[in-house]
Amino acid sequence: MITGLFQYEFLQNAFLTGILIGLIAPLLGVFIVVRRLSLIADALSHVTLAGIAASLFLEKKLGLFQGVNPLYMGMTFSVVGSLFIERLRIVYKHYQELAIPIILSGGIGIGVIFISLAEGFNTDLFTYLFGSVSAVSRNDLWTVLGITILVLSVVFLLYKELFLLSFDEEHAVVTGIRAKWLHFIFIITVALVIAASMRIVGIMLVSSLMTLPVAAAMRVAKGFKQTIFLSVIFGEISVIIGLIVSYYLDLAPGGTIVVLAVVILIGAIMWKKLWRGRSQ
Repeated sequence: MITGLFQYEFLQNAFLTGILIGLIAPLLGVFIVVRRLSLIADALSHVTLAGIAASLFLEKKLGLFQGVNPLYMGMTFSVVGSLFIERLRIVYKHYQELAIPIILSGGIGIGVIFISLAEGFNTDLFTYLFGSVSAVSRNDLWTVLGITILVLSVVFLLYKELFLLSFDEEHAVVTGIRAKWLHFIFIITVALVIAASMRIVGIMLVSSLMTLPVAAAMRVAKGFKQTIFLSVIFGEISVIIGLIVSYYLDLAPGGTIVVLAVVILIGAIMWKKLWRGRSQ
């Protein structure tokens, strides 16, 4: 039954893309959660929606960007939004959390304007909102593969610096780490991952894939590296099983993946309580 899934190219694209996203989303999600920036994924996902809506509007009403994947403009908006977040965090030095709702509100506002100009939702936009197995193209797969290579390179080369910045930024700066540039590199990488995840999970649920596996891993892991490892494992389980279930039951893949991630989180919490009960 499982091998029958891969007889079509769009299913191959969906599963390979999902496996890559299941790796990079929780991987960056660990650093996001530790830095207490969990809501940043929500903000950037709505900014990405604005970019996708703008691309669809320009294509539909003005005939521009014909044949160009709307995801590219969504990525552009997401990267610009991430840079604005970092800039606002500097402006509001003592109230840095304000940067996220400001960009979130702006993204929603711009997105709604472009959706109304395009005379409402269409099928293409719904696939970005909630994810779609059939909508994942081979170009989407190559795009996500490129972003995966970028993410793994950034984490591998800058792991020590990112670790220090996540837990003790002041100490990191004292040791000579260029915190400002690292923040920009990290936030841009997060923006690209969020934009790339939309075909599978959908804009409305992408932040869940970056936080729920991490939340589950934090309940059972005994160290930071183990948290990263378990987050990726939980993310991959959610994506792979979620795609299989959504295909055979004809469900939205994004919702199925997130529900499985919630189930894993509940299981991790219950397991932790049972473990404590036995140890006592």
